[in-house]
Amino acid sequence: MPTYHKVRWSLLAFSFLTLLATIREWFLSPASGMIVVIECLAGIALIFAPDMIRKVLHLYFPKATIYFYWFFLFMSVFLGSCLHLMDLIPFWDKILHGTSPMLLSMIGYGIITNGLQQVPTKNIPVWVFLLFGFGFAGICGIFWEFWEFTCDTFDNLNLQRYQTLAGLPYVGRAALMDTMGDLAVNTIGAILIAIYSYIQAHGSGDYFIIYRVIKSKHGKPENDDYLAL
Repeated sequence: MPTYHKVRWSLLAFSFLTLLATIREWFLSPASGMIVVIECLAGIALIFAPDMIRKVLHLYFPKATIYFYWFFLFMSVFLGSCLHLMDLIPFWDKILHGTSPMLLSMIGYGIITNGLQQVPTKNIPVWVFLLFGFGFAGICGIFWEFWEFTCDTFDNLNLQRYQTLAGLPYVGRAALMDTMGDLAVNTIGAILIAIYSYIQAHGSGDYFIIYRVIKSKHGKPENDDYLAL
């Protein structure tokens, strides 16, 4: 069995065990437990997102990007939300805000290499890829904060931690600390992956080909990074 399928089945096995735990929680606390079960089911569906994108949109992501996507899914949905590490570990949310821009930067590299595939990558300065990946991760982080703000506005979910668990609103700068902290950590994560990519590139834009998103309606791309999908 190819490594891709082994990793996916391992994640699926863990996700179904997590689902059993959330169903148990549902019986013990019907109101909050139902939400956790829905989150877990959504997480299981998201495991197959790369395959659905490939079948519907004919877009092929490299294995490295998909593995990192699954890792983030494991950390955020199954450990963070369903098994409540988000509540048990105060800085868990910041860990996710630090890793998500790394994944988004990789996707950003894939987008720009696909858009510039008619141009030899060795002729493209490394900073072009780094700037696009950094910008893509940054704007996605901003839109995520917009999403949290919208949820807090219409459903009072306190995603932006503008009030205490007891419902007492924070005042002044204290109300901004969570949002600004998320954006700061998001920026740090994007900078770290940019530094790593800069070192790995050795001054050549050819390095970023490994992140390329390929659109193909005629079967799998002839590249080892995609064949195992």
